[in-house]
Amino acid sequence: MNKYPRIYLSPPHMSGLEELYIKEAFASNWIAPLGPHVTAFEKEVAAYAGVKGALAVSSGTAAIHLALRLLGVGKGDIVFCSSLTFIGSVNPVLYLDAIPVFIDSEPESWNMSPIALEKAFKWAQELGKMPKAVIIVDLYGQSADFDSLLDICNHYGVPVVEDAAEAMGSTYKGKACGTFGKFGIYSFNGNKIITTSGGGMLLSDDTEALEKALYWATQARDKAPWYQHSEIGYNYRMSNIVAAIGRGQLTVLDERVKARRKVFERYKEALGNIPGVGFMPEANFGQANRWLTVMTLDPTETAVTPIQVIEELERDSIECRPVWKPMHLQPLFTDCMFFTHEDEISISDQLFACGICLPSGSSLTLDDQQRVIDCIKKSLKK
Repeated sequence: MNKYPRIYLSPPHMSGLEELYIKEAFASNWIAPLGPHVTAFEKEVAAYAGVKGALAVSSGTAAIHLALRLLGVGKGDIVFCSSLTFIGSVNPVLYLDAIPVFIDSEPESWNMSPIALEKAFKWAQELGKMPKAVIIVDLYGQSADFDSLLDICNHYGVPVVEDAAEAMGSTYKGKACGTFGKFGIYSFNGNKIITTSGGGMLLSDDTEALEKALYWATQARDKAPWYQHSEIGYNYRMSNIVAAIGRGQLTVLDERVKARRKVFERYKEALGNIPGVGFMPEANFGQANRWLTVMTLDPTETAVTPIQVIEELERDSIECRPVWKPMHLQPLFTDCMFFTHEDEISISDQLFACGICLPSGSSLTLDDQQRVIDCIKKSLKK
């Protein structure tokens, strides 16, 4: 057994206010998937992001599903998606029997490449079938290049869903991530920068659309004295207890961003001068929340691979993970189209091959971080 306590990749970090809000929910017996904390959480998140409305749901994936349905995505429709992402960004496309087409990353932000996106639109134009939507991911808390990407999408008249699941608290040119598409989404999964244990939020300035999403998220129950249903609905609503946790977490979001950015800076200072070691860049158009610190290894300069480093740290009871395996490489999407940033060169593939996600929690102590740093240095000398 390892003599050290386990260091996790991104554990929850409570503020102390969560318990107070939960006690209020129990005292008032508001335990159901509705209640005053849900309403308050929605208003507080909308105010924080600077949008007109927000809908609290069971997950970020559920929020994407609702957004795509609001945009009319259906069987056989095409949806352009970031390839370098978690599968929760793409599964909702399949829920609707639509077809994902994957877009490569660009090296400046690791997010969707405007060059690759333009290639995909030209292909769709020649095909005579435009996508119904474009899902743009803000990877690891870094915003995408929205001016360039939105110019292209607007030119072709295709709406955007911004998957900011990992980017709450991040900004693009001073504006909150999650607010750049027709719809935006946040995730409050247990490993996110703030968590409700599980949950998500759908954001938009289109409050009428959010009302429709609310209807679907509550089993599409019609206004009738009995249970009547005219459309397919889902059990997607967030509970009052979960929302109570979220309200306590939201009060410390800015502090959590500062803490994670400090974690990144310590790693970079300690490891950044080692030959072959690099870090995910911060694009000059925004501030990343540094949800996860991602280190890269240049295979021409280091004697070990990312997987070997991850295995070495695991032996020391330190949790690290590879960068997301791109969607176009997943067995589920073998037959899907993929457009690269450069001809016959996939930036997403390169990042997957060289990236390591390091422990990045806002509660990570200096001693624990030093333990991670020492273990990485030891593994790189092998």
